[in-house]
Amino acid sequence: MAEWFETWFDSPYYHILYAARNSEEAAFFLENINQKLGFQTHWQYCDLCCGKGRYSICLNQQGFEVTGLDLSPNSIRTAKLSENHRLRFFEHDIRNTFKPAYFDVVLNLFTSFGYFESNAENQASLVATAASIKPGGLLVLDYMNSRGAIETFQTKYTKTVNDIDFEISKYIENGYIFKNIAFEDKGQQYNFTERVKLIFLEDFQTFFDAAGLSLEHTFGNYALEPYIQTQSNRLIMVCRKK
Repeated sequence: MAEWFETWFDSPYYHILYAARNSEEAAFFLENINQKLGFQTHWQYCDLCCGKGRYSICLNQQGFEVTGLDLSPNSIRTAKLSENHRLRFFEHDIRNTFKPAYFDVVLNLFTSFGYFESNAENQASLVATAASIKPGGLLVLDYMNSRGAIETFQTKYTKTVNDIDFEISKYIENGYIFKNIAFEDKGQQYNFTERVKLIFLEDFQTFFDAAGLSLEHTFGNYALEPYIQTQSNRLIMVCRKK
């Protein structure tokens, strides 16, 4: 049986629901992180869990060589339409190492982590990711701020996009945030459920240590303002491969 993220992320409705996460937002964040970290044009970049490639494409347009990786065949099929000699896309499972010690920078953005059943599996995926980074290279991991998510938790709401009313209901159970997404389109009923682990900064620090990564920076939003546990909407972490 397919895992929830394999079916939901491969659905066109996932991209409709999150359409506000657009190329302008991606360009804003990437420009800020580029200036902060001093990206070099001769480096190799990976956009891990790239979806249809909005971050990959933006980074490539800024002059960088990028490899986009994602588990969704439909997303990669769309992303490949934007390929060029310095931008490539491949189907890939985050639990496996793509190329050992190949990338100078790996970007894992928009809460593309914490989907698995156990901390051991989440840890293993981070170890596999770290194995693809050159010694001294960087991981940029953009996650929801779990403490902030709990503080501002909203159990039910409706979000209308492209004339589709997405009925969202959320609950917390066994250390995960569950989000049930129900809607009708063209006379057909749909129902998907997201499940994301509540991972806190101290948990990530344990993961990083086990993966041979050293945490260097934390930020609380895409403007790279300071991370505040109960207020920031993001937890953006920059690690270096030991």
